[in-house]
Amino acid sequence: MAFELVIASKNFSSWSLRAWLALEQTGASFAERLISTADPDWHGQIRRLSPSGKVPLLIDGGLAIGDSLAIVEYLNERFPKAGLWPADAAARAIARSVCAEMHSGFMALRSNMAMDIQANAPGKGHVPEALADAVRIQTIWRDCRERFGAGGPFLFGAFSAADCFYAPVVFRFRSYGVPLDENAKAYCDAVVAEPKVAKWIAAALREPRIYHG
Repeated sequence: MAFELVIASKNFSSWSLRAWLALEQTGASFAERLISTADPDWHGQIRRLSPSGKVPLLIDGGLAIGDSLAIVEYLNERFPKAGLWPADAAARAIARSVCAEMHSGFMALRSNMAMDIQANAPGKGHVPEALADAVRIQTIWRDCRERFGAGGPFLFGAFSAADCFYAPVVFRFRSYGVPLDENAKAYCDAVVAEPKVAKWIAAALREPRIYHG
């Protein structure tokens, strides 16, 4: 049986994006169930499927896995050759660390610069706390690229779970005109050009424009 991935808006749902990219990385066949945020009952639809009332939700037969990081770990176990985590032990430890930091941190950035791929609003959300988060993220990117990125344009060379987790940040930086150093600009360009990411962007841009205040 193919996997089923339950997601919300491709324009707005950063956590859906992370799990979707990880699943695409495996090459596994999966059905996508998008619950549109334009539907007045979208919260109710999600609650009827997801025990946590949140997306993404990965369904594998009788197993339902919520939370993007848990989904990545499950997919890594199922598809160890997919390269979701770097092969090198040190790189793998740092990749998990920076994903965990993204998973639990950067609240000011999230609160003030929500992912909105369709947006073009330079300066929006540029409060000091959010910009401090942006500086920390660029430091993470630079450190990962300098220490582990020799094999390609991504944080650990080849595209990995770390790039899945930071892809929504790339969109935030682009939508709101966050000042970037040269390393961050190059990384953002590489992420946007990556075929899986480009596929998501194209779908997000086709969604009806919905205002989420």
